[in-house]
Amino acid sequence: MSRVVVVSGGGTGIGRAVTVSCAKDGDTVVIIGRRAEVLAATATETGAHAIVADVGEIADAERAAAEIGERFGQIDVLVNNAGGNAVLALPDPGPTVGPVARASAAWTANLRSNVLTAVHLTEALRDLLADDARVVLLSSIAAFRGSGSGSYGGSKAALHPYAIDLAAALGPRGITVNVVAPGYTTETEFFADTMTAQRHETLVGQALNKRAGHADDVAATIRWLTSPDAGHVTAQIIQVNGGALPGR
Repeated sequence: MSRVVVVSGGGTGIGRAVTVSCAKDGDTVVIIGRRAEVLAATATETGAHAIVADVGEIADAERAAAEIGERFGQIDVLVNNAGGNAVLALPDPGPTVGPVARASAAWTANLRSNVLTAVHLTEALRDLLADDARVVLLSSIAAFRGSGSGSYGGSKAALHPYAIDLAAALGPRGITVNVVAPGYTTETEFFADTMTAQRHETLVGQALNKRAGHADDVAATIRWLTSPDAGHVTAQIIQVNGGALPGR
């Protein structure tokens, strides 16, 4: 039976892998993202319905939810994939900006990118969730071992108690809420142009199976969590990192 699946950040990386997998299984997929051309390309390939929206903004999240509600009535799966290390996209503030202001800018950007995107969309769609629906939030290995700057890992870690509280609130309706925390994963835009061969080898070396993760690895875990087989799995943080934690 076809389900209605909503994937934020569904145009690239892990979100795209989830979209492709769901579409192959016959699900009706709605992908949400900020970049119209990226969403259009994935929608054309998969048959997904695309909504251009920045769910870090309340109005955009509510607009997307209203469109989904009007078109589909209810949803069966919500995958909150939108996010990333927003610090990588921040402009250099210059030498006159002090350390407190720099830290504040980094934390504000990452909390918006990784926490508010998930919270806004989830709360906007909450009343549209069908009984026995599945909700998945994307965290990171950085939530457990840090990210070098604090703000990215901290923002991802904030999703963990949110998911647990949400699982408790929605559990009586048979709705599960889980978190997937990937490690180093290729086929994503996460590192932008900062990845070097040396860093790649270091990250691969941290995995016990001595390989990088792939977007399809994470998508497969998400697909299982959203399947009927995982109906008794909720309020969990599932790591997909080849055993890299705690790394070195």
